Amino acid sequence: MTALRWIGKPLHEGGVTERRFDLECDTGIVPGILWTPAQQERPVPLVLMGHGGNGHKRAERQLLLGLHFAAVSQMAAAAIDGPFHGDRVAIALEPRPYQERLAAMGLDKVTDGMIDDWCATLDVLSQLNTINTDRVAYIGFSMGTRFGLPYVAAASSRLCCAVLGKNGMRAPAALNMTARLTRDAPRVMVPVLFHVQWDELFPRAGQFELFDLLGAHDKRLIAFPGPHGIAAPAAIRMWCEFITHQIGG
Repeated sequence: MTALRWIGKPLHEGGVTERRFDLECDTGIVPGILWTPAQQERPVPLVLMGHGGNGHKRAERQLLLGLHFAAVSQMAAAAIDGPFHGDRVAIALEPRPYQERLAAMGLDKVTDGMIDDWCATLDVLSQLNTINTDRVAYIGFSMGTRFGLPYVAAASSRLCCAVLGKNGMRAPAALNMTARLTRDAPRVMVPVLFHVQWDELFPRAGQFELFDLLGAHDKRLIAFPGPHGIAAPAAIRMWCEFITHQIGG
């Protein structure tokens, strides 16, 4: 049984309402944030947003996207903290101790736990009369794809589309999920926009390999140069336009 508990008072900014929440699950607390248009005449689509490594549910990109989807696209957007990130830990972890914790638990176990957390998030938010459960999307890069791609595969018809990328089949050894992605990527059947980044962390060939494995008939690829943690404004526009086209209106 999962319960939704709102935390603190809502924040109102630029036509957007932001509310923190905790999901109280059998396996523990899942901290999250929900952004919604301040004024709604009908239930709105929902975008689930996975953050990258060393980020959290209200990291700069999450906040930018949450405000954009709610204010411009008139959608709801939700983000939850990933494993050992944000409010799930008392102190923010550096990459090495984070990777050591992942290895100690096992990447498959952590991934399955994150799938359960996203499923619980969608289940609970779907009970709100402000959410249109027929129009739901997922977006997440790097770590947001590492855990998000298996979730998109598991969620199946509950989602309408996904935006993924900045990850691949030739990841650093501590984060290698080749076997898992090989199994899950062909099960991703919803339309996908896949972002390839010419960066220092994931080799291009491995990113293309992951794109090729996606089972979706409608899969599109965009590529941008630059450091792993940076996203060009043009790329962000393409992510948002793809999701708005798929579930907006």
